Order: sequence, then C-alpha cells, then structure tokens
Amino acid sequence: MHTVQVKSQEIFQALADPTRIRIVRLLAGTDEEACLCELVDSLLEPQYKLSRSVKVLRQAGLLSAVKEGRWVYHRLVEGIPYLDRLYEALKALPDADGGFARDVERFRRRMCLREGGRCRIGIQTPELAAGGE
Repeated sequence: MHTVQVKSQEIFQALADPTRIRIVRLLAGTDEEACLCELVDSLLEPQYKLSRSVKVLRQAGLLSAVKEGRWVYHRLVEGIPYLDRLYEALKALPDADGGFARDVERFRRRMCLREGGRCRIGIQTPELAAGGE
C-alpha cells in the first residue's frame, strides 16, 4: 500500500474553504464516490471552482481519484484513523441553515441518474452546464 505523508497544516488549509468543507462533508456523509459533474449538480457550484477544490483536497491527501474513460471518480481517503476521525467531526458539525441537508438531497437525486452505478450523462444543471465538462 502506498502511504502519503501529509502535514497537519496542509489538511487544515485545505479545509479552510467552505466549498471544500462541503465536498468532504458530502462524501463523508454519504459514503459515496462522485465525479465532478455529480458534485456540480449537487453543490450548485461552477465546474472550475469544484475542479480546483478537488485538486486542493487531493493534494492534501483527503481525496483519491480513479479515472474511467472520460470520468474521474473522487472518493475520500479512508482507513487512516486520524482522517476517519476528521470526517466524523465534519459530519457532526451543525447544519443551522439546512445547506448541508440540501446538498445531500440534491446528491441523492443526482446519484439516481447513474447507469450501471456510474455517471454517464454530464452536468444536468442548465445554468452550470454551459461550461461543459
């Protein structure tokens, strides 16, 4: 198994952005993997913003990615005790405005569009699809 050495400050710097917290919290709360278009439709953020956020999270050692054709599926790095505890802490954060619950609801609806357990349709939110994937 390949082990990545990450400094603590890199993890917290990666989580210093609300969008990146939303990504990690969504994946931790659903125990799923997601392609970028599924994140766009779930978080209602532009592709370029989420692409950059995913890159930062990968560099910090929080996300892994698997490429399948044109699709790249992002998943939380799991099985490392301190990361697993971090994900639990993020899931336990209060959701005072209900934003996280809305993210999860959109994500669950979006995941129903998969074919054979995989995304095959691209961004579905019309105002965000203009940039394409």
